[in-house]
Amino acid sequence: MIEQQIEELRRELRNAVYHDERQWILNELAAAKRQLAEEEAAYDAMVLAEPPE
Repeated sequence: MIEQQIEELRRELRNAVYHDERQWILNELAAAKRQLAEEEAAYDAMVLAEPPE
């Protein structure tokens, strides 16, 4: 889901013409990448916390 959002923002960035539009997209892209990193870190922590079977 978040990966799709990142790809959509990248496509929008390629087509952005105006500086303020590009800046908004860049900000949204950075936020989405941070969210993805947080989700991946939470998943990794959950996996590492599970006892081995």
